[in-house]
Amino acid sequence: MLKFATVASGSSGNCSVISDGNTHILIDAGVSARRITTGLKGLGIAPEEVSAVLITHEHSDHISGIPVLCRQLGVELYTAEGTAREICRKNPELQPRFRVFDPGERFALQDLVVGTFPVSHDCSSPVGYTVTQGEQKLTFCTDLGVLTQPVLEAVQGASTLVAEYNYDPEMLATGPYPQYLKNRIAGQRGHLSNQVGAKLTRWAVERGTRQVVLAHLSKENNLPSTARNAAQACIPDGMGHVALCVAPRSEASDWMEV
Repeated sequence: MLKFATVASGSSGNCSVISDGNTHILIDAGVSARRITTGLKGLGIAPEEVSAVLITHEHSDHISGIPVLCRQLGVELYTAEGTAREICRKNPELQPRFRVFDPGERFALQDLVVGTFPVSHDCSSPVGYTVTQGEQKLTFCTDLGVLTQPVLEAVQGASTLVAEYNYDPEMLATGPYPQYLKNRIAGQRGHLSNQVGAKLTRWAVERGTRQVVLAHLSKENNLPSTARNAAQACIPDGMGHVALCVAPRSEASDWMEV
């Protein structure tokens, strides 16, 4: 059984874990190694059993825990070549850990098949991931400014979608951020609003997805209830039950079956 949980999700730090009971993989490690290992233990996973970290991109809220984590654990790091290069500029000792790929490639991690796809974000070579085992497929896409064809294709057939719901447009517009940062967040290489996250959710649900995790919510520019309402409103009548979960910012979620 393929299962998924978040250790942290939000603009201040991101880390998730996916497991089939034998293979345990992190997606990003953007909080402290201590917080990651504590979260894993709470989910019933010994940290030393984690075999790989899939890195989406090099921003600090996705990689800050990696140097210490690599000193503690024998994990391999998977990411696009451009992202690995940027990380190694500050952490050259990590270079032997990296297993790089071109966005769009697929590879196996024991019984799990990992797919990769490019996304639109303001960094070197950002990617999203799919993880598949049999008929179970999780698509993970956060930190993207626009929906592109590779994103939509990756969502096709996902049983579980982890989708970015970063900001509410009104909260962003009237909030405390300087204008340049507001423009960056709302730009085509920034983040998804609740409304665009809902558009992606509808696309997925119409194609069979029955579980959606709302992720990477901004602490300053969003509310869990606002994001959930946007997601709920987009689901067409007659589609049957769709489970919606808002990933918690400050603690690990429960396990969710993919």
